[in-house]
Amino acid sequence: MTIPSYWRTRRQRLSLEGEICPHCRRHVFPPRDICPYCGGPAKAAASLSGRGTVYSFSLVHNAPAGFEPYAPYLVAIVKLDEGPLVTAQLTDVSPDEVSIGMPVEMVTRKLREEGEEGLIVYGYKFRPLLQAEAL
Repeated sequence: MTIPSYWRTRRQRLSLEGEICPHCRRHVFPPRDICPYCGGPAKAAASLSGRGTVYSFSLVHNAPAGFEPYAPYLVAIVKLDEGPLVTAQLTDVSPDEVSIGMPVEMVTRKLREEGEEGLIVYGYKFRPLLQAEAL
């Protein structure tokens, strides 16, 4: 990722900013020119709550280039309360504690360091929703 592309996408990476389709009223993430549900233009910006449930998950042992120092790590598909599915790393949880349907919330964390410039890339991860917050 280059520094300009990081800054262009920082809102969706740091606050889960998506869109609402003005035609079918469904939430879209990440932002796109065309709604994947109805094919209409999806241009109305919308912040997503960052809360959802684990839809599926996996423990990554053989990490892609740039992520080797972090392996093994958990990756999940999270179904957000607003509907979209988001793929993200799980944090603050051990593999034996994760389950399908587990409530989670988005947190902003360091993803990696990149390039000779030492760019620190921040983005969203998900952690278990604390019981006190779930009530």
